[in-house]
Amino acid sequence: MTGFPVELTIALTGVTRSQLDNWRRTELLIPEVNPTRPPLYSFRDLVALRTVAWLRTSTSLQKVRRAFAQLEEFDLTDHPSAYKFAVGGGSIAVWTDAGFMDLVKTPGQYQLYTLADMFRPFNNRNDEPIVDFQRPRPTLTVDPRKLGGWPTIDGTRVPFDTVADALSGDLPISEEQVRAFYPGVSPSAAHDALDFAELVSSKRRTS
Repeated sequence: MTGFPVELTIALTGVTRSQLDNWRRTELLIPEVNPTRPPLYSFRDLVALRTVAWLRTSTSLQKVRRAFAQLEEFDLTDHPSAYKFAVGGGSIAVWTDAGFMDLVKTPGQYQLYTLADMFRPFNNRNDEPIVDFQRPRPTLTVDPRKLGGWPTIDGTRVPFDTVADALSGDLPISEEQVRAFYPGVSPSAAHDALDFAELVSSKRRTS
């Protein structure tokens, strides 16, 4: 199982470092790969965290906590990433074979959000832009079938950070020279890899 470090988790989900720490301590979401330090998150964890970040744009954290806690009460014991949630009427519901099940208060009219909705770029509650989950940069893709979901260069299995390290290491090469080492990586893809790596790196110091 691929383990995603905190800074990459932050960059892909829009959840802050303090939120990750708090949610780990309060058991809202405990990292699957390594729950201790340094915490390492699974791809399923990333999807669940992205879901929480999306729900938080329209409802309170208290309601999200209550909804997640209620899953087990209704014998919905899969990983939170397995469920489709809906918000509306001041509540949160989960989609089941029998339709919507309210998790917070009495049923109302709900708007169901799919993973496709949650994976698209959005602004979090602080109005900060969150990257496209499946395509964090135009030439980078996130696919759970490829390197466990680690961001790679589109059309290849080359990790984004491998290219970024080649561009910014002790003996850096240019974006135009990358293709000599990685034939499937264009200069524009190399640029995207470095740009996304800089975003990830910034999350080591902030959030």
